[in-house]
Amino acid sequence: MPDEIVNRVANSKLITINLEDYYPEGARVLFDVKNWLLEGLVLREKEFRTQVANHNWEQYKNNYVALTCSTDAIIPGWAYMLISIHLENYSKKTIIGNLETLETCIYQEELNKIDISVYKDKPIIIKGCSNKPVPQNAYIMLSSLLKPVAKSIMYGEACSAVPLYKRK
Repeated sequence: MPDEIVNRVANSKLITINLEDYYPEGARVLFDVKNWLLEGLVLREKEFRTQVANHNWEQYKNNYVALTCSTDAIIPGWAYMLISIHLENYSKKTIIGNLETLETCIYQEELNKIDISVYKDKPIIIKGCSNKPVPQNAYIMLSSLLKPVAKSIMYGEACSAVPLYKRK
């Protein structure tokens, strides 16, 4: 009778964390204010306020919104603030920046909700492959959260994990 094949990975104390599990649902939208500027460059307050007042903000319901200006225009801070006030009742989150910055901010909030005490003295693998747009910053944030409590931190899959940290 041949020896039984034992799955040592499944029987180990390794805990795999998949950052995709923290990906909240909701469309990510890049809102470019250049369309509300004179020739895409000059913000005229009266016209800008009219655009803000007449815009359909409800279309951003349950979305994550990144405010940006794709031209070299200088946008005063109050303009982004005005837009964010109108988005407040609709969007899940509004930031100034690009979609990667938005995703990083979303993950920062999600990772701050984790009870890291459950990982105390445990060997952790942070799964590397994902089908969702997990920003690289999320991996850094997660490893920083885990380092004070984890026994070890690895990256990848259990069969080919790259060691990153081991408490001495």
